[in-house]
Amino acid sequence: MAREIRIEISDEAYEALERAAAEKRVDAEAYASKVLDADLTRTRFLEGARQFVADHGQAFADRFGGPAGRGADAA
Repeated sequence: MAREIRIEISDEAYEALERAAAEKRVDAEAYASKVLDADLTRTRFLEGARQFVADHGQAFADRFGGPAGRGADAA
């Protein structure tokens, strides 16, 4: 389900948004929606990755080893 939100941004930010949207050949509102969605998707991914590391990082390191070069002599 799509939702509509209203936000206020500065004139300078809106002009930058319009320029970026024009480069992509979409209207400013559609471009802003895509940028916001992509940013939130990235944020959710990074939060999930951090949670995975917190929950499973030690077990993963125990099974597969830690990062190369940490405390080990390079061959």
